[in-house]
Amino acid sequence: MNVEQVEKWMTLYQAEVEKNKDYLSQLDTDIGDGDHGNNMARGMTAVADGLEKDKPADLAHAFQNIAMSLISKVGGAAGPLYGTAFLEMAKAAKSGGTDIPNLLQVAADGVAKRGGAKVGDKTMVDVWEPAAKDAQAGQLNDANIDKLVDATKPLRALKGRASYLGERSIGHLDPGAVSTGMLLKTLLQATA
Repeated sequence: MNVEQVEKWMTLYQAEVEKNKDYLSQLDTDIGDGDHGNNMARGMTAVADGLEKDKPADLAHAFQNIAMSLISKVGGAAGPLYGTAFLEMAKAAKSGGTDIPNLLQVAADGVAKRGGAKVGDKTMVDVWEPAAKDAQAGQLNDANIDKLVDATKPLRALKGRASYLGERSIGHLDPGAVSTGMLLKTLLQATA
């Protein structure tokens, strides 16, 4: 992966988030506090501004820049979680791990550790972790990403604000899983 691909990825993801911010916030209204879409849109505007202003020279710098923008601008748990994903990718890129399967695995590990979540808890980890494994196996594609996102619907939330709802969290998609699915699908577009 290179800086140009990352910039293209973030441009595509920003457009996707902007187009779906009401949908993401509605999903979050159902089982959270209703601001995920607006928070992510604000964060992605900051990412675009940061990359435009900073013009990162290498991959590690680009990921670091993205992480800082997300941590500072995205409210709730999503900012630190997405920020951690990109910080872990920055660390990997610094040490030469620039292939997508490696980057996704370190990001997934970072998100799981930061959120204290595991697959089955109805969080973005339900997409990150298996998607990283799919990437290792050369099986990361839109259909598999959609399956991972959809698989959060029947789960009962065990982490985050949605966990307060108990059984009532069942039957709703996890908003973080949905925005993670968008992130991964735009990654595939940017690197195709």
